[in-house]
Amino acid sequence: MRSDQSSGQGRRRDRGFVTAETAVALPALVLLSALLLWGVVTAAAQIRCVDAARVGARAAARGDGNAGALAQAAAPAGARVSVATGGDTVRVTVEAPSSAPGRLGGALSVRLHAEAVAAREDVIGSTGGGGRWPD
Repeated sequence: MRSDQSSGQGRRRDRGFVTAETAVALPALVLLSALLLWGVVTAAAQIRCVDAARVGARAAARGDGNAGALAQAAAPAGARVSVATGGDTVRVTVEAPSSAPGRLGGALSVRLHAEAVAAREDVIGSTGGGGRWPD
């Protein structure tokens, strides 16, 4: 009988510990979930930057005058697109900001960057090969 009484007293002293542990653990889980979600969103934005640079480089290589607009349309919101032509290549650079949600945004800000280079098609045929690719 004595063991029943001592275990009952132990339970009374432990009462409320589960509530206190939950009160500490839940905000930590919410913060962790928010950071994981931000990481997934940032990875998706990086992929969009890479795709936008690739689309812009392809369009600029074909001689399309609105390559920058095409790249801007494929890029994430707030992205900056630049198209540079040099020699027989074109280079498209896409930069976009990505900051964490809420108050963490200032501390966890990342600058996404993607770059694509393509050979200009208008100079490929002018190298004396008669418009054909070398064998």
